[in-house]
Amino acid sequence: MNKRKLKNSELDRKSIDEFKKASKTPIIVILDNIRSLNNIGSVFRTSDAFLIEKIYLCGITAQPPHKDIQKTALGATRTVDWEYVENSLELVKDLKAEGIKVYSIEQAEGAVMLNDFQPPKENLIAVVFGNEVKGVQQEVVTASDAVIEIPQLGNKHSLNISVSAGVILWDLFSKLRSRN
Repeated sequence: MNKRKLKNSELDRKSIDEFKKASKTPIIVILDNIRSLNNIGSVFRTSDAFLIEKIYLCGITAQPPHKDIQKTALGATRTVDWEYVENSLELVKDLKAEGIKVYSIEQAEGAVMLNDFQPPKENLIAVVFGNEVKGVQQEVVTASDAVIEIPQLGNKHSLNISVSAGVILWDLFSKLRSRN
């Protein structure tokens, strides 16, 4: 078995135009008061990797262009569609009014473990990731259609938001792709 590392030129990377025209994974990401610019950039980069439909930046979440976002996003702020909306709760209500199911990623009563969660057959879903210290605002959790929890078996029961986004988006991406 050949184990030669691939060169960047061999990775079949999409141009910005190709990315914009590509069929997207029907997932919207909502960042609810994320304070770390590096975390924001990482979520953009992960969203680029899985062809995520759109990112909403809410509350105190910083917006591109910013050098610390760009440092980790590596240009993904130019490929992934994004929009700033001040109020996360109002956004959740608006998305739900459009028929989009909204899921908070949090540890909460009645949460569905990620390994047991099956995305609905609707065209588009939204996932909310919360502040590094306080998590998703309670009012947003309450307004969500459901809560998804990442199973954690160790002592900390706390993942960095960029890690949580990677775990959630990969899981949902793979489940949605396996249906098609």
